[in-house]
Amino acid sequence: MSPYEVISHINAYRHEIRQTGRKMDIFDKKTVRRPGRKLRDWELWYLNMSQYELYRHDDPIIDQLLQNMASLPIVHSYQLSGGTQLKLDLTFSDDSQSLWKPMRFTRETETLENHYYFSDYERHTAEIAAFHLDRILGMRRAPPVVGRIVNITSDIRPYASVKFLKTIFRSPVGNLCFYGKCSYYCDSGHAICGHPDWVEGSAAAFLPDEEFAPRYDRRNPWRRSYSRSKRVQWEDDPNYCQEVKATIPFDKGRSLLDLMDLHVFDFIQGNMDRHHYEIFDFPDKWQNDTVPILLDNGRGWGKMYWDELSILTPLMQCCQIRHSTLQKLLLLDEGPYKLSELLNYSTAQDPLYPILVEGHLIAADRRVRIALNEIQKCIVKSGWSHVVIDDGF
Repeated sequence: MSPYEVISHINAYRHEIRQTGRKMDIFDKKTVRRPGRKLRDWELWYLNMSQYELYRHDDPIIDQLLQNMASLPIVHSYQLSGGTQLKLDLTFSDDSQSLWKPMRFTRETETLENHYYFSDYERHTAEIAAFHLDRILGMRRAPPVVGRIVNITSDIRPYASVKFLKTIFRSPVGNLCFYGKCSYYCDSGHAICGHPDWVEGSAAAFLPDEEFAPRYDRRNPWRRSYSRSKRVQWEDDPNYCQEVKATIPFDKGRSLLDLMDLHVFDFIQGNMDRHHYEIFDFPDKWQNDTVPILLDNGRGWGKMYWDELSILTPLMQCCQIRHSTLQKLLLLDEGPYKLSELLNYSTAQDPLYPILVEGHLIAADRRVRIALNEIQKCIVKSGWSHVVIDDGF
């Protein structure tokens, strides 16, 4: 089997017999399908979103979306408010929008030894790699992300506000730089600089407007304290999972197993920053029967040689994992291709390849094995039937 066939196999796993969920039906079809109007690629993507996945495993529109975000002319841009670090809203010539995060340092640069997870830099390559990891794992819960090179002179400055214009300057060697306004690293000492005015970054496709597809922000029960000194309950209470299982929505349905998937996903990329996650909120149709949306992965892939085992705490405390997730991890560990090979193959399609350096690829394989070892410990302690849950997904 080729790498492409293995990824397709994982993504198509049980696709015909598992529950696929209902479509969103977020648009008035009379509006988007009126005579003579051809649907744009991003509208086709929106129309195909469903209850359990952002796109089908065999939907060709996703690769077209990636190509569009990487190459279509930028017709407008502005800095998005909120968040800890600088990001821009890019509008392309087909009226689609993406969230753009700039490159701050080289791919080899690791998280500083004394940095806390909540003050670490965001990495544009982490956003790109997370999309590919999600796709390889067959979760399909992360919006499409691709590398995009932006020109400060033609793509940013013409649309900048007066306040933003004041943050644009020339460096001593003649490169054009900017720093905008945000909570962390938006100052002249942490400016984004072009070469001389070209900057690479990650472009993530916007989800449908919340007017059509409302979303609910759910607190992660294993959220960290975001304090340099305070600890939270799950860090000291080995029975914490029992408390989580007694609370809505984790007391029934798929929510708890989805959370296990989410933390395995975060552990592989080393992301400690999952304090909340979003779900689509159609209470009359779906209630809690939908999946986490995997947004904001910029603080992943920061360390090559350190595996943050605390990210797997939900798995270790609850000792439950979805059967299909276990099968995928076993396949990625045993071959015919390791996760590192599939990540390298998948990200090779990105304009900014290489996305992950060798140390991060090696770490991905190591973390798959660590996750499997923790699952094995659970099975030895509690038995297969308690740990491995086949819920049809």
